[in-house]
Amino acid sequence: MNKQKLLSVMTLYGDTCESLSKFLAITPQTFSNKLNEKYRRGFTQPEILMIKQKYNLSANEIDDIFFESKVS
Repeated sequence: MNKQKLLSVMTLYGDTCESLSKFLAITPQTFSNKLNEKYRRGFTQPEILMIKQKYNLSANEIDDIFFESKVS
């Protein structure tokens, strides 16, 4: 996941982690865990769809944010 890209989209729309967590109906702590991929947690498909619709993201943008390959 590309955390910085998601945060930049959120900022562009004036959202914070707290406001997006409320939109997704999850706690801010759960949102933080997913954003930081703690405990191997990530956003679910329904959550990704909600984010896609909220920010009118293209399929390429979704891929760039949520499915970016990490190269060591």
